[in-house]
Amino acid sequence: MGGLREMAAPFVAPGPAGVSIRTSLKGLTGQDEKVLRLVGDVLGSLASRDLKARCAAGPAHDSDHWARRKRALTGQCSSRWAGSITKATHDQWALARRGQLAHIQCLEAGVRTIAQRLALPVGAKGARGLPGGYRSRREWFAKSRRLRLLQERLERERADREAGRARVVRGGGKLLRNRHNLQAARLSEAQWRARWEAERWFLAADGESGKRYGNETIRVGPGGEVNIKLPAPLAGLANAPHGRYVLACRVGFRHRGEQWADRIAANRAVAYRIHYGIDRGRWYLTASWQVPPLWTVPLEAVRSSGLIGVDTNADHLAAWRLDAHGNPVGEPRRFDYDLTGSAPHRDAQVRHALTRLLHWAQRHGAAIAIEDLDFAAEKTREKHRHRKRFRQLISGMPTAKLRARLLSMAAELGIPVVAVDPAYTSRWGAQHWQKPLTSDNRKTTRHHAAAVAIGRRALGHTIRRRTPPPPQHRSDAVGHRSVQAASGVPGREGTRPRVPGPRTRSVGAGRGAKAGDQGAHNRSGHPAEHQSWNQDSLPLSH
Repeated sequence: MGGLREMAAPFVAPGPAGVSIRTSLKGLTGQDEKVLRLVGDVLGSLASRDLKARCAAGPAHDSDHWARRKRALTGQCSSRWAGSITKATHDQWALARRGQLAHIQCLEAGVRTIAQRLALPVGAKGARGLPGGYRSRREWFAKSRRLRLLQERLERERADREAGRARVVRGGGKLLRNRHNLQAARLSEAQWRARWEAERWFLAADGESGKRYGNETIRVGPGGEVNIKLPAPLAGLANAPHGRYVLACRVGFRHRGEQWADRIAANRAVAYRIHYGIDRGRWYLTASWQVPPLWTVPLEAVRSSGLIGVDTNADHLAAWRLDAHGNPVGEPRRFDYDLTGSAPHRDAQVRHALTRLLHWAQRHGAAIAIEDLDFAAEKTREKHRHRKRFRQLISGMPTAKLRARLLSMAAELGIPVVAVDPAYTSRWGAQHWQKPLTSDNRKTTRHHAAAVAIGRRALGHTIRRRTPPPPQHRSDAVGHRSVQAASGVPGREGTRPRVPGPRTRSVGAGRGAKAGDQGAHNRSGHPAEHQSWNQDSLPLSH
């Protein structure tokens, strides 16, 4: 057991820090769409220029540089539009830097793995947790060339990071690459151009507490009317006082509509974003705001009523409910989802599976225990060699999206979520729980056994089902053998109550025809026999 890594302690995951809701802009006139396109185009060009200036500044950027960027934009739009643009630019640059660091770490892991395997003889077997040598000289030669390629990439990325360079594409790098292979992307040049322009538009405004309806730039009133503060070059298109344009449509939020209405009635900050869905040809309005951090339930309070262990897989969630002592209760559950198809379809599948899981947990009043999964270091092909299907499997698991959506949905229902260390849960769950939980009427899978292991780890119990028996005899001379019951449970070591009646497999206790009348049994010498007994005279022999 010396090779096992140290386990992280389970913790109650905090709730979401913000709320985002969306609705469609229906009933827009041709003039409304024209104004939205012009505003998005003008502000998008300003955002591109500001992003270029931010990338040129690099890590030397400070608050004075930020103020100069904002002043340069204010004269071309407005102070509030400039503030939204500079903040979005800063967030985009920071995201690119985090992605750059993650890419460097992935390259470093690949270089270490290849270098270690190249140092071993061809065909050498690996130790536990360490890969062995390559299988043939041909593979060894190919990997030596790949090592050189990865080292060059790593040097280039390290140089960019030290110089403060971040490679950012407004509109997305994937869409940019599609331009060079339109046939594979199944797009014409006109379709690609429409998508490219729509992705590069900028129509987002941060909220301001204390201002009317929580936003001075994109304002949505209680009746659903939407009006926009036009930038200076487009002030001539205004149809309302103070350079504002009022859309002809009315909007309403079905989800969290009451919370949104309470915020704008109190003039609390609400950020808005307008974007165009090119696939359906619709305009959408997204409202978002921050929420105060929720009070986290103590871990001991969560454990008091048991919880539900959940094992995350590529196509389903395996769950099993456990009591406070770590014993599986009831039958296991499986919540399937299909991650093929478009992104909205995949998102809907995950949401539907989580909804069923949370409703089941709400009926039993139990918390949820889930693994704190992160496959960032597991997706590299250098670690898993020829296991391409396995790499595709873990790459397709929506761990980050599932975790974020689970926390958001669980917070709405008041269900705590406990995150546990995922190390060895599948292996030890199958070793200690799969066979004992399998019967003629129930076939327990490795995933359900892993769910039990996850739940026990969240409850603070060991995954092992029982400790070794006492060495002297079958009693509890050296301690209680079972780790299922806590020390304070009454009667945990007492004998079973005496049930009257025959103990046979054919007739249950107390259910036979004469089970209650012990005197009815034909037993010689029984004091309660129905007939008197007289001994016959002994025969006389001659």
